[in-house]
Amino acid sequence: MRSSALVVCLRDRVAPLLHGRYTDAVGRRLFTAAAHLSRLAGWTAFDRGHHAAAQRHYVQALRLARAAGDVAFGGYTLACAALQATLRGWHDHAIDMCQGAHERAKHQAPARVLAFTALIEARAHARAGDRRAAAHALSTSERLLGQAERQQGVEPDWIDFYSPARMAADAVEIHRDLHLPAAARRWNEQAAMPTDQFARSYGLRLTVLATTHLQGPVTGCGSRARVRPARSRRAVHRQLGPSQRLHPRPRPPAGSLERPRSRPGSHPSHPH
Repeated sequence: MRSSALVVCLRDRVAPLLHGRYTDAVGRRLFTAAAHLSRLAGWTAFDRGHHAAAQRHYVQALRLARAAGDVAFGGYTLACAALQATLRGWHDHAIDMCQGAHERAKHQAPARVLAFTALIEARAHARAGDRRAAAHALSTSERLLGQAERQQGVEPDWIDFYSPARMAADAVEIHRDLHLPAAARRWNEQAAMPTDQFARSYGLRLTVLATTHLQGPVTGCGSRARVRPARSRRAVHRQLGPSQRLHPRPRPPAGSLERPRSRPGSHPSHPH
């Protein structure tokens, strides 16, 4: 695989800086910036279907975030890695990763970050076909997101994309995966986002919405918007529900991001 410009930047520009001399304050900022670049490299590789490379970048981002003492970003990175695991069929691993991220960051991360980890957990439960657990995780995400919206406190700008509309858009996919098409369509009514800023997300949501019409009767008129075909492997994989894929379930590679499976009841409970 040819190295992307981002990977070259990490290797040739960022890595030498990390081995330099600097104060503690500068070091924390430097390691945080490197963690952000590594997570982005992981997401880019994931989007292109290069899963082993994505996993390596996510692990690197987690280590850099830990070195920077940035617990919130570490939790966010682990949630991103969990999404990759979810879409590859490793539901149990993804659930463990999300619960681990929440447990580690619950006293230090902003509510919006914790809400995002709960959202990805809901997506993993939905892919696993667990309606009750998915509903609980989605309810937790909604509660935490509402808390973040009310507080309007100081939050990192890298999580500001996670809004009520974004949660609703993911809820469409969650309910599609749970074979609840009517609920998916109701959530879609709350998922409006500016198409000039989120054109790709809008197109993906419409495609997921279209698949719900294969699960049950269509009521009302569908959108007339024209959407270009998805080009990334991740996008194509996401558009299809679990029952629409014909390949066997893959096995997680050795050394995958995981921790021992938590015992029932070990996940912190949250009021609905």
